[in-house]
Amino acid sequence: MSTKVSGPQGPIVSSRDELVAYLERGSKPEQDWRIGTEHEKFGFYKSEHDPVPYEGERGIRALLEAFKDRFACIGWEAVTENHNIIALNCKDCPKGGTISLEPGGQLELSGAPLKTLHDTHAELRQHLDEVGEICREFGIGLLGIGFSPKWTLRQTPMMPKERYGIMKRYMPERGRCGLDMMFRTATIQVNLDFSDERDMVAKLRVGLALQPVATALFANSPFTDGKPNGFQSYRAEVWRDTDPDRTGQLPFAFEPGMGFERYVDYALDVPMYFVYRHGRYIDAAGASFRDFLDGKLAAVPGERPTLDDWADHLTTLFPDVRLKHFLEMRGADAGTFAQIWALPALWTGLLYDKEARDGALALIADWTEAERQTLRDTVPRLGLKTPFRRGTLRDVARDVVALSEGGLKRRARLDAQGEDERKALAPLVATIEDGLSPADRLLALYRGPWQGDIEHVFDTEAAAFSAADPG
Repeated sequence: MSTKVSGPQGPIVSSRDELVAYLERGSKPEQDWRIGTEHEKFGFYKSEHDPVPYEGERGIRALLEAFKDRFACIGWEAVTENHNIIALNCKDCPKGGTISLEPGGQLELSGAPLKTLHDTHAELRQHLDEVGEICREFGIGLLGIGFSPKWTLRQTPMMPKERYGIMKRYMPERGRCGLDMMFRTATIQVNLDFSDERDMVAKLRVGLALQPVATALFANSPFTDGKPNGFQSYRAEVWRDTDPDRTGQLPFAFEPGMGFERYVDYALDVPMYFVYRHGRYIDAAGASFRDFLDGKLAAVPGERPTLDDWADHLTTLFPDVRLKHFLEMRGADAGTFAQIWALPALWTGLLYDKEARDGALALIADWTEAERQTLRDTVPRLGLKTPFRRGTLRDVARDVVALSEGGLKRRARLDAQGEDERKALAPLVATIEDGLSPADRLLALYRGPWQGDIEHVFDTEAAAFSAADPG
């Protein structure tokens, strides 16, 4: 979730057309397209595998302070709220972005917009080296997995961000799993650009239709409360019962006339969470942004929204693909270094090469709304084994990865060793070949060498997360 940085308020919005124009300003010429990778991980104390609280000598506040002091020379600065450090920002760093806190203490890197997947690899390596240096001093490990494998909601700490307090109150009104989503899930996302409305719609449709494929390939959350939960991606299952107003597949995106205006109309109808004024979050949960646009929002009587309010509201929508000034692909569980690198590779190959994008559009052209929804509903439990037409989703995934490989080959972005970006897809190719997702591999360890002891997941997966380097 985004972290608010205080600053001057944007201009007042007086019409729906200005909201449409805001989204349209995200359009960029192809030469300016970039890749922005976001990834979350759980911190835990290595000695007892407990979650890391915010306060304390070895808490998250202290960790962020130590990181800021150690790497101030690079450009990292603290972002505070009510005198609490809640994020680190490296605005002008060529590789960096923002390190922020999710509700349950998950550490997230929102990476810089980068030109190539080789740059993404370097950014990820730098981030893990820097964070790992501080974490080792604090006795903290980092776990890349889609759902907290052991801790209950009661055991999970809450970070001191005002918006999380509003969401914690409101979420249980909208679904059974909203608090699990906030406190116990972790993900990998990639943000990609579009050239114009037509290009945005094409990429949005491919992303929505094929998001279940990404979920299956990256499925990595088979444990809850210390035991197998019966799912490949329990994180994806949690999203199915979080808040129907703001999650899901966006069926309207496949209808004639889809464009920026249609997305604005959707966003206007999604209830608000809050309004940010004078450094504070004002609870507006359940209220209408349409009323806000008309100056009728009860939380701030007589006020009209600014473009900052609109940008904030867009961050509180959680569909499988989210539109802002770019498109966010949101279907993957958190994972290891190799999996983090593979996620932007998959979508870059599919969407940044015209031949691959056209191939993906052709692949999904005759899929029905019912088929797309059935995939979304079934994949969390069955993953690549999900039945689809005359085969399984693994067959579709094989075609999708092949399209992405072709797209990356044609991009021909070479590293210092003369290799192109296709090598980032290696874990997906392996998953297609043997049919075993990351969740399958964890379950095999749990039932085999771990002998049913979930404690082993912390040491095994933390080592894979911090040390594995596919480059």
